[in-house]
Amino acid sequence: MSPRSLSTADWGTLVMLSVLWGFSFIFAKVALHELPVFLFVALRVVLAGITLVCLLKFGGAQLSVPRAARTAVIFMGILNCVIPFCLFVWSQKYISAGLASILNATTPLIAIVLAHFTTQDEKITRCRLLGTAIGIGGVIVVVGAAALKGAKSDALAQMACIVGAFSYALAGVYGRRLENMGVSPMSAATGQVVASAFFLVPLSIVIDRPWELALPSLATWGAIAGAAVLSTALAYILYFRLLATAGATNMLLVALLVPISAIILGAVLLDERLQTRQYVGALIVVAGLAVVDGRLPSYMAKRSMLIAGSTQR
Repeated sequence: MSPRSLSTADWGTLVMLSVLWGFSFIFAKVALHELPVFLFVALRVVLAGITLVCLLKFGGAQLSVPRAARTAVIFMGILNCVIPFCLFVWSQKYISAGLASILNATTPLIAIVLAHFTTQDEKITRCRLLGTAIGIGGVIVVVGAAALKGAKSDALAQMACIVGAFSYALAGVYGRRLENMGVSPMSAATGQVVASAFFLVPLSIVIDRPWELALPSLATWGAIAGAAVLSTALAYILYFRLLATAGATNMLLVALLVPISAIILGAVLLDERLQTRQYVGALIVVAGLAVVDGRLPSYMAKRSMLIAGSTQR
């Protein structure tokens, strides 16, 4: 079977998802000034879970996860929330956010390999590999090659990011089965977030001892709310819808767009100045995505045929 392609609507959803996850960097930057890592992550998923349950209730729906799919939903919560949320936030205590985003950008590359061996319709193609490699190169340009200098130290933090990226990729490929089990995108998003809260709350209590901490400021509570409602609840609704329509390897291309969204949001909201290399890097990422999508190679092939035809005349 030929690999799935992204529709115009899928591309729009992919961009929107990258913006929502780009916001998470800003929310984390604000919240982690006052909160330890695991407590922030736990509060994020608890509030996200409450938000999703309320959306289901007010929408006249119920959390519907067939008995046969419950273990899969719990596993998704571990793969998609518990492991990567903790590892990426923890790693940024020791390496730059830029280096972490570069390592996170390997997610679609890992997913391509995993999907090739575990699915029938998401096989490795030259366009997918080449486009993803170009995209990762673009992310390096956007973030700045200076971020790679940190790769000489803090190997454990870097390994944490790689494990987090692998966990995201595995979740994307594994999560495809939820649709076949009769779990809607809304129930899948709610179920995995609620399940992750049962792991993260005890972890944060044991490690961070929240009762010994000062009460967070309003700005921190706002960041927690933003991370929960926008970057988790709404983001995972879009995530599962895109997973159902576009497949895991296409959906996880969002990892290439998140650094761009984060930098643009930083410029707009935090008055951070954009540099020329970031514009260039963004164009490289877009070119890589066009290669993955097949549109750029198709355009080049048609253009070559037209040129060859005119030459023969």
